[in-house]
Amino acid sequence: MPTSSFGIGRDTCLCYEHAMASFHSTPDDPALLQLFGGTLALLVIASVIGFLLAKRATGDAAKITIANLNARINAWWLMVLVFAGALAAGHLGTTILFGFISFMALREFITLTPTKTGDHRTLFWVFFIITPLHYYYLATHWYGMFLILIPVYAFLFVPLRTVLSGDCDRFLERTAKIQWGLMICVYCISHAPAILWLDLPALHGQNAKLLFWFVAIVELSDVMQYVWGKTCGRRKIAPTVSPGKTWEGFIGGGLTTVALGAGLWWATPFSPLEAAAMAALVVAMGFAGGLVMSAIKRDRGVKDWGGAIAGHGGFMDRMDSLSFAAPVFFHVTGYCFH
Repeated sequence: MPTSSFGIGRDTCLCYEHAMASFHSTPDDPALLQLFGGTLALLVIASVIGFLLAKRATGDAAKITIANLNARINAWWLMVLVFAGALAAGHLGTTILFGFISFMALREFITLTPTKTGDHRTLFWVFFIITPLHYYYLATHWYGMFLILIPVYAFLFVPLRTVLSGDCDRFLERTAKIQWGLMICVYCISHAPAILWLDLPALHGQNAKLLFWFVAIVELSDVMQYVWGKTCGRRKIAPTVSPGKTWEGFIGGGLTTVALGAGLWWATPFSPLEAAAMAALVVAMGFAGGLVMSAIKRDRGVKDWGGAIAGHGGFMDRMDSLSFAAPVFFHVTGYCFH
């Protein structure tokens, strides 16, 4: 079986042995433990604040708002612990976690953009053959197949399998929904765990902290833009698409996130200035992802992709920003810092 590391850049394929070295002693990485400890400290502070606010809330509206806030905080506890556990389990545990996330996100996507009976066999292939196979190629670091399975082979296979059902009604629309779901929910999201395979000498094989940094920047950007938008937001960016997104929220939250990303440069292969630039890239792509996914939800007349995560909506409500940011971050990092 052909294998290669994900040391992309001027030399696309590097040796297998060097890739495998990227997972030695990851759970013992002091920088990773510091990142995790800092995250837990923030969650403790947030939980205490939420508890105090709940005690002081009087009106019904205030109680509902605080209850939603505490539900979000509790969900963050669970998400952080699951993510940390996957990282501690190594590349396979992380790959399995993101594979599950992709499966659930794809399920939400297909549910929200319904197809027809003639698509059922195609969907069986998409959920139970193509998605697991794509993550198998990621887990076995077969970079070439990881890169082209969905955008080339699945792209061609999906309409062929669908047309064999004989149902031509809204054929292009139905096919596009499935292809879009595969690209966004599986292909794009899978580039996050693929960060573990990047051959980055500056990290000495400790890529887990870079993945932690990336996910933290994506989520912090969402949180900071929400906070700035709620406190200072006046000018709406796209009121018919996402009324809650404002220029003040985007700029204020983006700059705050960039500053935090630069401050955590020691967990990356970047200098402080480079970390700021990469954080800005993640913020911009994450914002684009959130806006595009909001347009799909508005088209379907819903607020959230689902209700699987208390206070947050569905899996895609947490992955919308990451889905756009992950492939860009992965390829820019692999090319510029290899």
